[in-house]
Amino acid sequence: MTLTFGLTDELVNTQFAPVAALSAYYQAHDVLKPLEMVTVAMKAIEYSPVNKLTQVFVSVLTGCEHVAMINTRLRPERLLAQVWRNQRFAHQATLSETLDGLSLANLAQLDTAVNQICRPCSRTHRHDWRGLLWLDYDLSGMPCGKGAEGGEKGFFSGKKTPSDANWHG
Repeated sequence: MTLTFGLTDELVNTQFAPVAALSAYYQAHDVLKPLEMVTVAMKAIEYSPVNKLTQVFVSVLTGCEHVAMINTRLRPERLLAQVWRNQRFAHQATLSETLDGLSLANLAQLDTAVNQICRPCSRTHRHDWRGLLWLDYDLSGMPCGKGAEGGEKGFFSGKKTPSDANWHG
């Protein structure tokens, strides 16, 4: 699939252009192919169960915090739906029914599929566990001293730390 990005005379094409580009990449590289192993015993009228699970995934990418947000945030995005080879996205009730219809076996299959999708992107999966994994949760914005292990100058609240602010010597 070839996507073209540029300016048009229309007021709005899609507010999710980065998601459209990511979607094209996912399709070109079959990133979501593991979802096909989730075998939901459900009839497909307009959308297959795998297509519905994919739409739920796209709703997460577009910032839907709840399935109910799909109708107002994702469903009007017809151009984004066309990237996924749909005329439009499914109604939130349709997607909710699919999620409600997942059995424990389906959830296990979905867990395996999500792990297969996420593993190639995971930095912790590729981490050399013979050494330490450094996590920095300091959100205080306080300057660190020269003796702070792994301390570096950086950004906080959009303000760059001056070169000599943390290194009093």
